Amino acid sequence: MIHFAVILVYLFTLIGIGVYKSNKIKTQADFSIAGRSLSPWVLVGTMLATWMGTGSILGNAGKTYETGMAALILPFGSILGIIILTQIAGKVRKFEKFTVPEILGERFGQGSRVLSVIALVIAYLVIVSYQYNAGGAVLHTVLKNDLGQSLISVETGTIIAAIFIISYTVLAGLVSVAYTDVANGIIILFSFLIAIPIFFVEAGGFSGMEASFDLMGKSDHMKFWGVYSTLDIINFCLPPFLLIMGDANMYQRFFASKSAEGAKYATKVLIFAVAIAELMIIIAAWISSSMIPDAEVGKYVLIYASHEFLPTFIGAIMMTTIVGIIISTADSFLLVPATTLMRDIYLNYINPKADEKKIVLYSRILVLILGILAYFVSLGFARSEGFFERALYAYTIYGASITPSLVAALFWKGATKLGSIASITTGVVVTLLWKEASFVQKIVPSDIYNNMDEVFPAITLSILSLVVVSLFTKKN
Repeated sequence: MIHFAVILVYLFTLIGIGVYKSNKIKTQADFSIAGRSLSPWVLVGTMLATWMGTGSILGNAGKTYETGMAALILPFGSILGIIILTQIAGKVRKFEKFTVPEILGERFGQGSRVLSVIALVIAYLVIVSYQYNAGGAVLHTVLKNDLGQSLISVETGTIIAAIFIISYTVLAGLVSVAYTDVANGIIILFSFLIAIPIFFVEAGGFSGMEASFDLMGKSDHMKFWGVYSTLDIINFCLPPFLLIMGDANMYQRFFASKSAEGAKYATKVLIFAVAIAELMIIIAAWISSSMIPDAEVGKYVLIYASHEFLPTFIGAIMMTTIVGIIISTADSFLLVPATTLMRDIYLNYINPKADEKKIVLYSRILVLILGILAYFVSLGFARSEGFFERALYAYTIYGASITPSLVAALFWKGATKLGSIASITTGVVVTLLWKEASFVQKIVPSDIYNNMDEVFPAITLSILSLVVVSLFTKKN
């Protein structure tokens, strides 16, 4: 119960910060973009904690449990995306906007703006949904009696996690999230620096890991090459690359920066922070997986390893770090669609003259509504998909629909309104059809469909739509 006690202290501390900061929220700028007041180092912390969510802690870690050392290649897509993002950050900050659809609306018109809002809300609700499931898994693991039996089910834990995440986000928006993210970002790096050597000793070093994997029939878990095919690498690395290139969370942080120079500098530092953190997560999961033969437990490899293989206090800190990352990511992915619906729908079409007090109130109500919707989404996914697969699916919905038009808005003067509309529509429709429509399996050859995820056809057709339609509709 020590693990739960430490987590509880952390959660009440967050609530206290949220209550304190909530009294300082006077405008939408305060609630959504922290009053454009964040320094470069605060930006690094909040961007790191936001990106290092369940997709990393449970998604990449879970894939590492399945495939071993080869999973070290998984962060390549996001790291490459951040490198390119350094050339975008300063330019985005100069727009003085609140949301990604605002940029698309200014460049391509209202059609692109509304379509991008729809794509963003769909993708982000999926992302929030599996943060709830991850929070439920943590609570299910740490709340045990003296016999080692869990006191609550994963489903009950998911409800508790959802209630806390929604409440915390409603209180103070990005103001409270950003500064606690800095602490989370620092703690995650130091936690894994301490935990990895302990896991390594517990596993018996490389020889012990190799022997354990052999006993499990997983000798290829000690191999880096030859485990993933080229198509696997594309399937796994392209979605996070596309997401981070156009991620509204990152752009919201850019908008919250004190200056364009600060945003660009923070993004450069973020390259190394994400690379170190992502690789440490995978290394910790790889070592720990050699000590966990039960595949059902392996889905939560880092949660289980933190609870079972680390000294109690260090394990409690690690578990608290995992909880902090889950909460930070969920808060951010709730806040962005709420801000987007407020700015791009309510203020744009319904009540452009709404006062700041009403805007903040309605923003909080939107967070509540979206949070509840995300919970119902989590119920559907909990029975079917793993965290890794859900992350890639959500990343693809967003990345294939919005990222091409967003990059074109910033760098390609030849892109047109109709090209953007065609690209956004194609990205969403192809992703959903490839994943959900049974007739696609009948049209596409089985060897292609079974080995190719939705990301490659979705982004290919999205970019082709953008380019071809833009060229045909370009004015002289």
